[in-house]
Amino acid sequence: MDTWSWSYERALPAAGFTVCTVRLPDDALGDIQTASEYVVYAVRRMASLTGRKVDVIGHSQGTLEPRWAIRWWPRSVRPRVDDYISLAGPHHGVVGADACVASGNCWPAVWQMASHSHFLAALNSVDETPGAISYTSIFSDTDELVQPSEPVPTAALRGASNVRVQDVCPGRPVHHVGELDDGVVWAVVIDALTHPGPAKVSRLPGDVCTRQLVPGETYQSAFNGNFALYSHAAEAFERHPGVRSEPPLRPYARGHG
Repeated sequence: MDTWSWSYERALPAAGFTVCTVRLPDDALGDIQTASEYVVYAVRRMASLTGRKVDVIGHSQGTLEPRWAIRWWPRSVRPRVDDYISLAGPHHGVVGADACVASGNCWPAVWQMASHSHFLAALNSVDETPGAISYTSIFSDTDELVQPSEPVPTAALRGASNVRVQDVCPGRPVHHVGELDDGVVWAVVIDALTHPGPAKVSRLPGDVCTRQLVPGETYQSAFNGNFALYSHAAEAFERHPGVRSEPPLRPYARGHG
């Protein structure tokens, strides 16, 4: 199941953007360092085909691969990225991953999303938002997976425009997968993509809180997409065995984690 197929993969072309999606190996449960190499290739390829810088959007764990690529490929990836936009990113670990790791048997990517993982320590070392890239991170207090959101949101990045959905529209309930079809999240994304620099809440339309869905979606398509993605995730966890420890850092990142 493609994370973007029912929402952004349709709406972005309608808004004038060329879209390339990356299917991560091992249902995104394997070593994130390996999955990041797929993003490296995609950024290089898209930049080569278009002759322009690339905007990168990620959701959930899919926000970490482009950050890893930007961090450790400073010459071949970083100069080719214009905007980096994170939706529900577990940038400093999540409590669910911590609980899984405490059991002693967990999937490689989940080990790496634990709050004290070597992977996140290396990723967040030196500079969380390196390069001349516009960084935007969007998150929700009611995200059931990417927590904590208080007092310091795990999804926030130093040096980024950090946008909490409830700061834009108080009381708005947006769950984890719901960020993929929420109309307010979409408005923030489009603001980032269509202006120099990262997203600015002050530029959002006055009626933004009335916008329920990504353009072109219906409540039925959103429900179907959410259900399919959660179902696929459950099946993936069944297919892939857990491991007893975090994957070791690659040589280029050792000494930072």
